[in-house]
Amino acid sequence: MYEMKTAAETIRLLKSDREKGLENREAMARSSTQGPNRLREQEAKSVWQMILGQLNDPLILILIVAMAISLLLGEAGDAVIIITVVILNAAIGVIQEGKAGKAVEALKQISAPRAVVIRDGKTLKISAENLVIGDIVLLEAGNMVPADLRLIETQGIQIEESTLTGESAPVDKSADHVEMVQGDNSHENMAYMSTFVTKGRGKGIVTAIGMDTRIGHIADLLHESKEKLTPLQIKLGELGKVLSILAVSICALLFVIAVLQKRNIGEMLLTSVSLTVAAVPEGLPAIVTIVLALSVSRMVRAKTIVRKLSSVETLGAVDVVCSDKTGTLTQNKMTVMECYIDGKMIDSEDLSQTFTKELWEDGVDMRSAKGHFILGCILCNDAVVSDDGDFGDPTELALIHMARECMVPIDELRDKYCRNAEKSFDSNRKMMSTAHIIAGSEGKRTVSYSKGAAEKILEGCDFFYRNGRKCAMSEADRLSLQRMLERIMDDGRRVLALAMEPDGEMHEKNMIFLGFVCMQDPVRQEAVEAVGEFKRAGVEIVMITGDHINTAFSIAKELDIASHPDECISGRELDSMDEHVFLKRLPKLKVFARVTPEHKVRIVEGFKKLDKTVAMTGDGVNDAPSLQAADIGIAMGMNGTDVARNAADFVLMDDNFATIHLAIKEGRGIYENIRKSVLFLLSSNLGEIMTMLVTIIAGFPSPLKASFILWINLITDSLPALALGVDDNETELLMEEAPRKKGESLFAKGGLMCVICYGLVIGGVSLAAFLKVPYDRLIAEGLPISLHNIVESYQIATVLAKAQTHAFMVLGMSQLFHAIGMRDVNKSIFRMNHKNNPFMLLALGVGLVLQFAVTEIEPLIVLFGTIRLDLTEWGQLLALSLTPVIVHELLVAVYRGRSAALMQECITPAVEETAR
Repeated sequence: MYEMKTAAETIRLLKSDREKGLENREAMARSSTQGPNRLREQEAKSVWQMILGQLNDPLILILIVAMAISLLLGEAGDAVIIITVVILNAAIGVIQEGKAGKAVEALKQISAPRAVVIRDGKTLKISAENLVIGDIVLLEAGNMVPADLRLIETQGIQIEESTLTGESAPVDKSADHVEMVQGDNSHENMAYMSTFVTKGRGKGIVTAIGMDTRIGHIADLLHESKEKLTPLQIKLGELGKVLSILAVSICALLFVIAVLQKRNIGEMLLTSVSLTVAAVPEGLPAIVTIVLALSVSRMVRAKTIVRKLSSVETLGAVDVVCSDKTGTLTQNKMTVMECYIDGKMIDSEDLSQTFTKELWEDGVDMRSAKGHFILGCILCNDAVVSDDGDFGDPTELALIHMARECMVPIDELRDKYCRNAEKSFDSNRKMMSTAHIIAGSEGKRTVSYSKGAAEKILEGCDFFYRNGRKCAMSEADRLSLQRMLERIMDDGRRVLALAMEPDGEMHEKNMIFLGFVCMQDPVRQEAVEAVGEFKRAGVEIVMITGDHINTAFSIAKELDIASHPDECISGRELDSMDEHVFLKRLPKLKVFARVTPEHKVRIVEGFKKLDKTVAMTGDGVNDAPSLQAADIGIAMGMNGTDVARNAADFVLMDDNFATIHLAIKEGRGIYENIRKSVLFLLSSNLGEIMTMLVTIIAGFPSPLKASFILWINLITDSLPALALGVDDNETELLMEEAPRKKGESLFAKGGLMCVICYGLVIGGVSLAAFLKVPYDRLIAEGLPISLHNIVESYQIATVLAKAQTHAFMVLGMSQLFHAIGMRDVNKSIFRMNHKNNPFMLLALGVGLVLQFAVTEIEPLIVLFGTIRLDLTEWGQLLALSLTPVIVHELLVAVYRGRSAALMQECITPAVEETAR
């Protein structure tokens, strides 16, 4: 409908104002009737849906089969325990899923899109959700269109509408266009919600919000897909398949053994089920999913918003960070330090005496470099500074602040010399140009101003002002200006140049050079420290910037990123370099200057070809391709565009480089926690398998019922595994290690040996507890110790029940104590700071109470088929259960001894060399 109306008609129909927008009072009234500007989201899962989701698992089917077999064999107690454990496990999963969902919902609020609107004549930044029909919205490159808009002003604007039309190529838009026939497709004078501005700027009036927008009509087709499994979850899924195959193989083996040993087939079937349960770590998938989900909240504490869960584990493997300079490594507080005008360098303190009102009060002197210079600064500029806040690019804001300090009437001059045409900035031209009708001493005429990269502006200039006279620029003059430019940039200054065209054609050629603006953007002190910490962590820092190579090197040197000019390269040099030479030089390059978006993608792809895990930072529209190309894309949350944030895996909430270091530190810690949980669960399960297999092969009855193993796997083990998943690692030590390699196994760095070692220890002490009961009976009755007599002892129901209870208690408690050591396999538990992980102490306490309960509370004794234990037995079993801790301390002592010896080997030659 509105596409068939002119801009003026649309404004009138919607009762708004082109310049002042809606009044705040009117906007609030409309909001109460129109509702929030948001799409209808998928309904949250109900509790029953979450429960069914938890039960929809092949492992649960195995447990249901186990329950059925238990009932057939008359083991009602086991069947009740199995179904109880399944229900408890589902309940825990539902609770944790609900918590994770709330955390993600809170993050959506933090990262909600914002819109720049005009209300009551003031420019404001508000949540896009608060937009109403009739609001006047300002658009610029990088913005996501926050609602359906009828464009009322456009300046070279292009919008990418792939979310709506499927076409990725940006389309030109024009406010002057009026459709003659209403259609269903995209319209030239409309901007639609959820599309992105890729170029230019514009102003539009909101015509539809929320579900009434074009995208809202097809919202049901646009619901987000389910979160993809992370690489780690895929690996664990594959591990689960292997363990399932192992379980089936064990069952087959046991059937053969049962036939050979002429055992009761029904009994062996139940034992097979027990072993199947022991072979598969039932709690593992849920624990890993929960830890990953809760890591989202953990990353928020590190001022980082996680957009893609699958990237959390990759973050810790980053070994190259390609960082933008401005606002990330520097403070993004551009300040004009001096200006070079008419052959003179003028300090900022003297600018107020230079730009006096005579320059513009009675019209502009067309021969005045100073007058055109200050006009170029404020007219060829989209930034807005007001009492309500600053809006615009930091570089442009610096020019406006300079003009304000010189008492230049910015708004008055902008109204007087309004813009009638423009060429927006782009990364190829590296400049922007605007045309204005200027009243001067020679009458009114159209003049265009250009502002941009100094060397690009100089290339387009053939004239300059000398003592108020327009002169042709000779090669000697050009060389002199280039030398001046290099001297300024060597000091780390960022330099913009200004030029003008008296005919106002914006050809960006044959221009008159007006001068340089020299700015300083101080280095972030925390970035200096972060660079040093990254180096100690084995992470390489690469600076990528659009600045001149001299400026870039000066900043990189201050940050200790680069120390020699040979480590720097410009975009032009990259263009002339073939791929083989580029990849050969790439490891030695630390600074890339004057680069284009294509260069950034090439740099990222180059590092990936060298088998590096690459993180890339970005904030602009043109950074989106490189953010997507990197293993980890990191967008700026404060000054970044919507396009960049949409392309990234993470968003920094404070645009601070030091936060990247903090995020990678957290990423390493999260991966390490998941790894510890996985190794703990697998070593515990190996102990169960060993206990079962050895006893059965030896001809003994099964030491563990299926209910015992389930109780340990899903109740007792899950608590310490979750505690390991949220452990507060000594990340400082983690950041002293080199990043892990791509595709590195969870079992790397001694992980496999850890699983085998502690699996054997846990299995061994559980076997010892099981064998101790018949051994004590034989000793007490004076009978010889033999395999036959031990087997005969197990035929006595009370002996078997007692032996199974002992094995059950030791297996459960030894795994609880083993979890404490798993916090750090290279550190004594007496040196650990246990206050850092109160969840582990809680898990230990609750686990011990639960183990105690099944032997001391009568209903549980009946249900599990256990027996009561006296204090002597508890003391003996507790001592056996502490064996993993003793082994842990012995291994730590060996590790520390080897480390000390290795350090001595390194230090002694150095000391001897110094002595010589």
